[in-house]
Amino acid sequence: MQEGSFWLDAQKAAKTVSEVKLLKSWLVPYRLAESKIQDLLSMSDDLSADDEDMIDFFNSELNLVEKEVEDLEVRRMLSHEMDAKNCYVSINAGAGGTESCDWASMLSRMYQRWMSRHDWKVEILDFVEGEVAGLKSITFKVEGPFAYGYCKAERGVHRLVRISPFDSNAKRHTSFASVDVSPDIDDDIEIEIRPEDIRIDTYRASGAGGQHVNKTDSAVRITHLSSGIVVSCQNERSQLNNKESCFKMLKAKLYEKEQLERESQLKNLSGEKKEIAWGSQIRNYVFHPYTLVKDTRTKVESGNVADVMDGNLDPFVVAYLKEFG
Repeated sequence: MQEGSFWLDAQKAAKTVSEVKLLKSWLVPYRLAESKIQDLLSMSDDLSADDEDMIDFFNSELNLVEKEVEDLEVRRMLSHEMDAKNCYVSINAGAGGTESCDWASMLSRMYQRWMSRHDWKVEILDFVEGEVAGLKSITFKVEGPFAYGYCKAERGVHRLVRISPFDSNAKRHTSFASVDVSPDIDDDIEIEIRPEDIRIDTYRASGAGGQHVNKTDSAVRITHLSSGIVVSCQNERSQLNNKESCFKMLKAKLYEKEQLERESQLKNLSGEKKEIAWGSQIRNYVFHPYTLVKDTRTKVESGNVADVMDGNLDPFVVAYLKEFG
């Protein structure tokens, strides 16, 4: 990387830099944890039962190291080819009108707060607002170490039970929203998209973005006819840039679809009974008559609904990775 010729091929250089960052994301935390463990071992030799302050400090540091080692252990589970990649996350409201649109919006806020805790970069690519409130759909790109590896645990249908704020009779409602996750694949992975297999539509962007966005057909929607996959992007001012983003998302979804079909075939051949399939209900969020969030796959649960909705998803995600990898 120190040689001047390294940067002549910008695409190859960027890929190498990305690989170096990935290696550092493993090596730096490992060495840091190793160093802290050695310091604690040395400190333990000098601990005195009478020195409560030192014991409290030791226990505090030990808890921090245990958390760092646990994080490394979770990363070790993220060994699949795409786990280290960035990803696309899409949330779609289910049947239920305004109530489901509001639920999709609540999930969007929850995920963005969770992603912020991991210091991942989140870029909203497309969204469609509900007619009264909330979101019919939203898609964002997530950039950060092992973003896909973590986010893939959230793929599936999420169910909400609560007293609806939109019901004047204060009745209990059940709402659904689906979450889709696809890896941001490299350009060197070949995914054939034939012109006759797609339909491209342009339309006027619906969100904020200034006069240019709202007065020109810069937003793009691509429909893959054989699979029914639909992707759209409206965050760029240029129709060309939005189209490029759409093709990247489409390639990612087609690649993920192929991988899932392959995994499903392998499970069937091996007699695998556990299946995490598209459209399966993975988690229930109950706000009334009691408060409980429970994952249907791992049975992990939390009675602190507010904490979960504020982005504390790691207990659910880590449990999923431990069981399904």
